[in-house]
Amino acid sequence: MSESQHPAIQLFLNHIKFEKRYSLNTWRAYSDDLTVFFQFLKSQFDTDDPGLVTTTMIRSWMASLTVQKVQPRSINRKISTLKSFFKHSLINGGVAKNPAKSLQILKTRKRLPSYVEQDQMQQLLERTVFPDSFEGRFEYLVVSILYFTGMRVSELVNLKEGHVDLKRDQVKVLGKGNKERIIPLHKALGANINAYLTERTAAFENSNFPQLLITHKGKPVTTRQVYDIVKKHLSTVTTAEKKSPHVLRHSFATHLTGNGAELNAVKELLGHSSLAATQVYTHNTIERLRDIHKKSHPKG
Repeated sequence: MSESQHPAIQLFLNHIKFEKRYSLNTWRAYSDDLTVFFQFLKSQFDTDDPGLVTTTMIRSWMASLTVQKVQPRSINRKISTLKSFFKHSLINGGVAKNPAKSLQILKTRKRLPSYVEQDQMQQLLERTVFPDSFEGRFEYLVVSILYFTGMRVSELVNLKEGHVDLKRDQVKVLGKGNKERIIPLHKALGANINAYLTERTAAFENSNFPQLLITHKGKPVTTRQVYDIVKKHLSTVTTAEKKSPHVLRHSFATHLTGNGAELNAVKELLGHSSLAATQVYTHNTIERLRDIHKKSHPKG
């Protein structure tokens, strides 16, 4: 059974897409989780009816995922999908009971965000490794915006020129759930954006782009291109395994908290819905202080 063949599943997917306004990637993750789960039910219990699902069936699926060496963090995400689905279905009459309600998430090791050290970012942004060309200045701008604003790669790719207010040194970002937030712009970053726009207009004078970031080929930048740009340039200053746009977002938040920024302010800048999501950045600060204490204190 595909997810579209049962009304309860289709209703749920429409709910998170059109009412909750989740991103396409999140919607696909939910859809894939439900597809795999009901395929498992069909093969193991000869049913794909949400109304016949029991807690035991779900636990059996979780056990099979563990045998397949699926990481606890991934299994927890799938549990979350089922909890959301059955809760929605119960409210809307798709099922008579919620078999996922009593499920407990698996214990996971707390994973601290990967980030680039402050001096490494300074080294990257001050070096002349970026080519002296439209393409080079464009790539520098991509890295700079991600690091100086902490926005997500999806927010960067969809950023409109009209959302940048250079007079007030701020940018309006459309985040998850279409929530808007205002992020201040560093003076130097604002100047670089202004210079880029001037050069872009000269290079593509007959084109009208709503998006801010247009490549040297005259097309809006893609998520894949942003990943490639970030990986290429972070590789010049760090040997860390992760070199993604999200690492720059983590670096932005880590450096702010490390320099004394109030956690609530960082939460607003990142567009987090709860403070709990932001508190992870305090762990990096604590770990650094613990390391300093160990190295410097006579009894450390």
